[in-house]
Amino acid sequence: MKHLHKILALSFLLGYSIIHAQLDTLNYLKQFETNKANYIGQPFSKLLNDMTQIQPKTAWSISLAGKKTVTPDTRFYFCKKEQSFHNVITLWIEWQNEIPRDQTRYYEKKNHFYFTNDEKNFYGNKIVKDIKVFR
Repeated sequence: MKHLHKILALSFLLGYSIIHAQLDTLNYLKQFETNKANYIGQPFSKLLNDMTQIQPKTAWSISLAGKKTVTPDTRFYFCKKEQSFHNVITLWIEWQNEIPRDQTRYYEKKNHFYFTNDEKNFYGNKIVKDIKVFR
């Protein structure tokens, strides 16, 4: 019984620290959405350079049903791909100019959606049209 109480207490503390870390990440990223006027019309690299505390873990570009050849926006997630995407913190970037879907698909296949230096360089020169942060 003593071990059960210790396990429950440890589980509670671990769960609390994970939730607290997610709230910190969400609050940190929300400041970029609040100050999006500083980034709209600028290369995505400016936003990435200002994000000194955390960088995206994965990048997901989705084409619209009617426009399967272009990507109007990309969702950057701040959790590993192996974790659940339920309630994940998302940085949504709408691009000034739609990106050809074959280009975004290339990086998704090459790096399995992970946000590597390849993606950082690829998306870095794309111009931001809008920013949203949500969970």
